[in-house]
Amino acid sequence: MSTYESDLLRLLEARGHLHQITDAGALDALAKKQVITGYVGFDPTAPSLHIGNLASIMLLRRLQQSGHRPIVIMGGGTAKVGDPSGKDETRQMLTDERLASNIASIKGSFERVLRFDESESGAILINNDDWLSKLGYIELLRDVGPHFTINRMLSFDSVKTRLDREQPLSFLEFNYMIMQAYDYLVLARDYDCRLQLGGSDQWGNIVNGIELNRRIDGREVYGFTAPLITRADGAKMGKSVDGAVWLNEEQLPAYDFWQYWRNTDDRDVGRFLRLFTDLPLDEIARIEALEGAEINDGKVILANEVTKLVRGEDAAVAAAATARDTFTGGGAGEDLPTLCVGSAGMRLGAVLTDIGFTASNKEAKRKIAEGAVKIEGDTILDPGYVVIAHDGEPLKLSLGKKKHGLITR
Repeated sequence: MSTYESDLLRLLEARGHLHQITDAGALDALAKKQVITGYVGFDPTAPSLHIGNLASIMLLRRLQQSGHRPIVIMGGGTAKVGDPSGKDETRQMLTDERLASNIASIKGSFERVLRFDESESGAILINNDDWLSKLGYIELLRDVGPHFTINRMLSFDSVKTRLDREQPLSFLEFNYMIMQAYDYLVLARDYDCRLQLGGSDQWGNIVNGIELNRRIDGREVYGFTAPLITRADGAKMGKSVDGAVWLNEEQLPAYDFWQYWRNTDDRDVGRFLRLFTDLPLDEIARIEALEGAEINDGKVILANEVTKLVRGEDAAVAAAATARDTFTGGGAGEDLPTLCVGSAGMRLGAVLTDIGFTASNKEAKRKIAEGAVKIEGDTILDPGYVVIAHDGEPLKLSLGKKKHGLITR
């Protein structure tokens, strides 16, 4: 039974998003009394966000579902500096052009998950470069600098970890927490923003922003963090054996995105349904109680629901159909990755790399030697085997149980 009275905190707690709150009682009372504006920041360091970011996007979705207003902050300014949180090395500097391109590419992910309109709870997307790039250095030192002590800044985990490992932490990155705190000050002033949300690794940055608001403007604002999402096997959410699981179709086909969720560990199904879908909690409890092979039905539901949310219903339906054709019907789904080898054919090692199943020909040879590669169900052990497709029916290529593709002429 929840101890909270506001719909917002009840929902966040019930769905498994709650880790820390700066002043739970005061935030609960405020959320019960009025519409709250809250924000999450995302640094556009790539053309797409990945599913590790989806946990934070869902925080904004829950905020909106509870009748409050979400703000998406695109860190066009902070990305020029780089967040040291969870990083072992300095980030690569990005040009203004690359950042603008990344922001344009990322926008669609938010537009699917959040509602952008002129209503009281309509989402807003803002780029913090709009104010950070205009901020004078002397002005920042004079107005903001006195409210930060080096002692306190050195105590944050994001800084301590780098220093303890004797890894470089540039002065540029050291300023990141000051810039993020300044973001909160600007948003509180211009948008009456009273809540910052984020992952647990952002706790220090969030507290800095709260302190800066209190010290400069005497304004009470709040912070909320969600637990770091890890899989049952201990791996960090957002990564697969093949790299990041991207939200954008251009970086990862819908079928591969769907398949990632379909391959969820049995132990994670219920938790991920609560975090990443809107399925009713009683339905999730029913699915979570399934045992043996039946839990696979729950994994399909998870894959369908998350893909529908992030990629759209058509993508979810097509991916599910491809999976059925591939695994159940023994056929080849239309959404499987396809490689044309031409009339002369192509060596199997090169095929595996070109279709994206392996990162290099060396890895391809290893997989072939392990007996993990099949063509039309037959194991091929010769890395020099030439794959020749004929007109008409494509050949089905498989690497292990989870990677399947089509070879055409």
